[in-house]
Amino acid sequence: MKKDLTNIRRLCSALGDPHQRFRSIHIAGTNGKGSTAHMLSAIWQSAGYRVGLYTSPHYRDFRERIKLNGQLVPEEWVVAFVENYRDTFIAIRPSFFEITVAMAFQYFAEAEVDIAVIETGLGGRLDSTNILTPELSIITNISYDHMQFLGDTLPEIAGEKAGIIKPGVPVVIGETQPESRPVFLAKAEREASPIVFADQHVQATLAEADFRHSIFRVTRDGQEWFDHLEVEVYGAYQRLNLQTVLCSTQQLQGRWGISAGHIREGLGQVRELTRFLGRWQQLGTNPLVLSDSAHNEAGLQQVVAQLRRIPHRKMHVVFGMVNDKDIEKVLSFLPREATYYFARPDVPRGLDAEMLHRKATVAGLSGDRYASVTEALTAARAKAAGEDLIFIGGSIFVVAEVV
Repeated sequence: MKKDLTNIRRLCSALGDPHQRFRSIHIAGTNGKGSTAHMLSAIWQSAGYRVGLYTSPHYRDFRERIKLNGQLVPEEWVVAFVENYRDTFIAIRPSFFEITVAMAFQYFAEAEVDIAVIETGLGGRLDSTNILTPELSIITNISYDHMQFLGDTLPEIAGEKAGIIKPGVPVVIGETQPESRPVFLAKAEREASPIVFADQHVQATLAEADFRHSIFRVTRDGQEWFDHLEVEVYGAYQRLNLQTVLCSTQQLQGRWGISAGHIREGLGQVRELTRFLGRWQQLGTNPLVLSDSAHNEAGLQQVVAQLRRIPHRKMHVVFGMVNDKDIEKVLSFLPREATYYFARPDVPRGLDAEMLHRKATVAGLSGDRYASVTEALTAARAKAAGEDLIFIGGSIFVVAEVV
């Protein structure tokens, strides 16, 4: 990994600069990038456009990262790309992520997409996706994550995310936060980029929800916009992502002919249109089994708040983490009343289950450690009664092993 854009620029130059051959929406932020990207893709798909969607990481299949109208990039295309450019990779020595970004750009260019929705990996300023000049930049929010790369304070992290703001390109900020707002305003002013804070104009209120759909009432600048907007997502926190999506759509809808009908149709079938995985996915009933891939402080706090709203007798939590997170901080706000099943996700960065169990015990959490995520889930299912709740989370890599 190189902390600059040299490799991705050289790699894309060798490919004929594919990123310059399609229009795009570029999304950064600590949480909500994936949900926002999938919702936007679904809306543009419903309007009849060919939409590329690049997100990361993947759950089960590498090709989840690169989609065209919800369809995964074909296996044979991936194989051919690697074979065709093997010598280029050897010469440039790009990282896995840089190769993947270049692959996505090449696929979208060859497929002649009308627009591509591109999610950053981490940060923004030095992220490999940041060679784009998009139609719109979006920054969902700022929280603590990847501090070893992005900085130890929220203004420092915001400064890295603000790196996706391009000269003259409009930017939508999802959430107004006192620490990050001045950073974004200053960067937008330097770049002469029109800036809008979504939550100052669009307000979504959750009216009702089941585990597949949520219904929101939405106002825009104090006036009713949608009185009954059904979105194929679950979780009260999704209202923040919805506000960002609707504000972003408003910025572009005149240019693209996006109607209220397209918004309703797209948001009503986000999962079907885009193969959206991993966010509040229901995996079983009696007992209710839910998984969610939130993996940092702010995201997991939202998860815990949501879990407390779900009726249940006892809570069982299958939990694992990767080793670059603030373990003690995360453990400090997990529910004390739950029974825990700790496991190491099957990736090199997976945190040892014995260490996690030891630290969890110190933090006042009760449970045991298991050899794998699947073994932990099996144990939870065996112990849970029909009216109990089993939650699986802590890392996208934990969720990947069960979805």
